[in-house]
Amino acid sequence: MPETDSIDFNQWINQTVQQLRDRRWHEIDIEHLIDEVEDLGKRERRGITSQLVRLLLHLLKWQYQPQRRSDSWLDSITDARTQINLAIEDSPSLKNYAAEQLQASYDRARQQAAKQTGLAIFTFPEECPYTIERVLNEDWLPEDEL
Repeated sequence: MPETDSIDFNQWINQTVQQLRDRRWHEIDIEHLIDEVEDLGKRERRGITSQLVRLLLHLLKWQYQPQRRSDSWLDSITDARTQINLAIEDSPSLKNYAAEQLQASYDRARQQAAKQTGLAIFTFPEECPYTIERVLNEDWLPEDEL
């Protein structure tokens, strides 16, 4: 986006889209367009990672605090799976990304689970106990796997 204060981001987008449609290549701010396209990819990946952390957190809470299971936890699990699956449907190349991020996302979820449940961190395994297939499977919950 141009570094002047006279143009806002939305205005810059609209202007760039029009320049592309009109094939006015020489007027396009290529440097900033490249940055914005790269950022789109990063946002998609960050979204998957964020949802994966949320999903794993609630799966851990579901498994390790069965007495506190609630519809709201189930809603969070379902919504996170839906968001991840929608992102993968839109960009199938991201399916491998979710698998690649499983352990790193689990590490974050494990720390959050310890804080939120009051259970000691070592209560939760260091290695993610779930496969990506199970994590994303709408019909699976870690019911009796302790």
